Parts: sequence; structure tokens; C-alpha cells
Amino acid sequence: MKLNELKPNKGAKKDKTIVGRGIGSGKGKTSGSGQKGQKSRAGVAINGFEGGQMPIYRRMPKIGFGNVAFATNLAELSIGRLQAAIDAGKLDAKKALDEDALVAAGVVRRKKDGIKLLATGTLKAKLDLKVTKASKAAQEAVEKAGGKIEFIEKIVAPVERKKPIA
Repeated sequence: MKLNELKPNKGAKKDKTIVGRGIGSGKGKTSGSGQKGQKSRAGVAINGFEGGQMPIYRRMPKIGFGNVAFATNLAELSIGRLQAAIDAGKLDAKKALDEDALVAAGVVRRKKDGIKLLATGTLKAKLDLKVTKASKAAQEAVEKAGGKIEFIEKIVAPVERKKPIA
């Protein structure tokens, strides 16, 4: 087989339908859009419109709970990346490492809502870490190396409920 003998599988390529090139083409005049009405014109945006009838998405009851307001967006940091930064001399293992120190060293780009330590890779250095969260395996790996993890408590304002009208 040579490069000039290559061709796509049968039915893999479909020619684009050329419209508006005369009645004899079969797709001339109205170009397959029928006659008159909103859909025959350009700029149609009627997704979900049911001809004036109440649309299905409004007929259905509102159910469920959205956790978007309470979700936390954490930056991830693996143990392997942490060890690589220590080996490269970006971090000093003897000092206590908090989130700001990790960002300053370039180990994590930004701390977002906090940093979560994950157990990917191996850790040899004894560390004193202060992070938002850590996986159970990462916690065990740090403690096995002789270090300790301190967790940062995030204080969330309580949700105020509307008082019932007496």
C-alpha cells in the first residue's frame, strides 16, 4: 500500500449538500426550509418553544438540591510533586509548610479555596504541613515518613433563614 492508494472507508465521507443553486438541483429556491414562517428565515432561536403551550421544562415540578453555593474548589497537590520540590530545593523540609509557602515556591499555582494533599508518589522527607484537606492515604504517608499534617478550619457563615410571619 502506498500513500497515493489511501482512501477513506466507504460511507465515511459525505459530500456537503449545496443549496440555493436553482430548481433543477432539488435544493433550490427555498433551500429545504419550506415556505414562510419563522423557521424558514435566518436567526431562528426557538429551542424549547412549544407553540405557546406551557413548555415541558416549566410544567415539571422543581426537584432536587443544587450544591453549587456550598461546593469547595480545592487545588490538588500530590506527595510526589511535594517530594520533587524538596529535592529541587524549592522547599525547605525543616520549616513548617503552609499553603502560602507552597504557592510562593511554585509547587501549586494558586490555592483556590484551599489545597488538598493526594497520595500519588512517594514521600521520604519529614514534613510539617498545614493544608485544608488530605486523603487518608496521603495522611498515612506523611505520618509514616515522620511528619504531621495540621488542617486549616474554614469558618463558614451560618445560613440565615427567613423568620415566619406571626
